[in-house]
Amino acid sequence: MRAIRVRGFGDPEVLSLEELPAPRPVDDEVLVRVQAAGVNPVETYVRAGAYRDLPALPYTPGSDAAGVLQDGGARVYVAGSLSGTYAEYALCRRDQVYPLPDDLSYAQGAALGVPYVTAYRALFQRGGALPGETALVHGASGGVGLAAVQFALAAGLTVVGTAGSDAGRELIAAQGATSVFDHRDPLHLKAAFETTGGRGFDLVIEQLANANLGDDLTVLAPHGRIVVVGSRGTVELDPRDLMNVDGAVLGMLLPNAAAEDLAEAHTAIGTGLRDGSLRPVVGRELPLAEAARAHRHLMERPSLGKLVLVP
Repeated sequence: MRAIRVRGFGDPEVLSLEELPAPRPVDDEVLVRVQAAGVNPVETYVRAGAYRDLPALPYTPGSDAAGVLQDGGARVYVAGSLSGTYAEYALCRRDQVYPLPDDLSYAQGAALGVPYVTAYRALFQRGGALPGETALVHGASGGVGLAAVQFALAAGLTVVGTAGSDAGRELIAAQGATSVFDHRDPLHLKAAFETTGGRGFDLVIEQLANANLGDDLTVLAPHGRIVVVGSRGTVELDPRDLMNVDGAVLGMLLPNAAAEDLAEAHTAIGTGLRDGSLRPVVGRELPLAEAARAHRHLMERPSLGKLVLVP
């Protein structure tokens, strides 16, 4: 089979296409014929060697995919893999594959794993989102951001989003967000705060904490919560802004999730796919051989839906 391999950490060019034997499942493992593989930001950090837990070299990147089970032909989406998903076949535990509805494409299925579980965990398991609350989703045009918008709206929250491109803001508005702002505008948080009538946000989903966290504290409602999903450095803030509203800053990292939390998230994903409240948006599809290009694209350009690789 063809697969992307990393034999040394570094720039995107370390991603090389190689021929490997297809994995052989044993015990409670399954083999998935990959039709599309999701590309996530965390995979760019791991490939660069800039992550807490690094895999042994060489390795095949990727944890998200969609395809067909070899032992029955069922359509599935993959959330986790024993062998990596940037490949024509992915070896998975049976509890890492989930039914993919017939009305979703394989590319959409590849957009489900990390983005939708992250969004669910941030909103509900860490953020304690409740119907009637108002949420601010930073970077809402990317995979995690769109998933958060869809989950929040389905749960009865009012949603405000931010994005750095016209196309991104149009995409967020099309999901049903009440207001959308350009996060490149220095006054965008002030304008977003005004949409709440001066009360502030009950919940903020923060994907670039090093740039925004200090300002986020100033737009919290009483007892508001900020869930930090992503950060690329340090940040300076005034703790009194947090004290003034009895607010909370909560961190989350997907590998910290317990098995029961993951099961709950995938149950919610399945429900949302069936009732139509969740619909993954695929922004771009690239051939598997262009994995390096995909990583550069993800690092350099504003996100617009999910980027997937097609074997």
